[in-house]
Amino acid sequence: MALPTPLRGVVPPVCTPLDQQGEVDTASLARLVDHLIEGGVHALFALGSTSEVAYLTDRQRDTALETVRKASDGRVPVLAGVIDTTTGRVVDHARRARDLGADAIVATAPFYTRTHPREIAAHFRGIRAAVDLPLFAYDIPVSVTTKLPAGLVRELAVDGTLAGLKDSSGDEGGLRRLLVELGGRDARGDGPAPGFSVLTGSELTVDAALLAGVDGVVPGIGNVDPAGYVRLYEAALAGDWARAVSEQERLTALFSMVDVGPEADMGRSSSALGSFKAALHLLGLIDHPATALPQQPLSEASVAEVGRRLTAAGLTPVR
Repeated sequence: MALPTPLRGVVPPVCTPLDQQGEVDTASLARLVDHLIEGGVHALFALGSTSEVAYLTDRQRDTALETVRKASDGRVPVLAGVIDTTTGRVVDHARRARDLGADAIVATAPFYTRTHPREIAAHFRGIRAAVDLPLFAYDIPVSVTTKLPAGLVRELAVDGTLAGLKDSSGDEGGLRRLLVELGGRDARGDGPAPGFSVLTGSELTVDAALLAGVDGVVPGIGNVDPAGYVRLYEAALAGDWARAVSEQERLTALFSMVDVGPEADMGRSSSALGSFKAALHLLGLIDHPATALPQQPLSEASVAEVGRRLTAAGLTPVR
């Protein structure tokens, strides 16, 4: 379907349920897509970090994206992550995403190799030239080591290379500087890149980011409680900041589940993604809480703690 410009609202990065053999569980994924759309989300982001894209084979990526697209059935736009190390590899993923019906694509800067801002610009321009789909930059320096400079983002927005940016840098000051670079909260429609969308990936500060002028949020824990983020977004849109703050605080408490896995036993990614999938399993939305190797699974005690966080947030486990 046509992608609105700018893209606004709640755009969850869709978890990829796996079966006990580690393959994509398409039935569970289709149920999850229905859950997200019924929660009121405005678009879906398949094959992002929360989707475990870094752990999936190319065949599994195709299966996940095709399932999300078919299950969404044109009800909301589908963005596809085409994340890989270099331009050529990203272009291959982008062409495949286009062929599978994605409405837009999302790419990071190159990684593993060390690159200059001019090379990063050439990377995004090369992707956009190769595949005629709206292209969103994914700013996640913790994973790719490069922070996208605001001036570079503005340049690529103005020349039409980028349709938007997902900011997962954790740099709230940098996000504010980018918004100012693009024209400021009250002048975005008349700024240097009208139609350009800025989305925050920092689900704990969505209320503040919306007040500053972002267009929406890409919340990992939005898989678990999409309706909560939709309520937060709608409250901010209506200028009801007291209600937005209240919803944000409830979601912040829910998000604390990402730390249920002991640091001595597993990485923070294993704990976070494991908690999301444990929550979805406890809510009856997916059949198995498995995460991709080599991530470590949550213990029974950690899963029980996830259940307690769900209950405290007003969500009722069925398992």
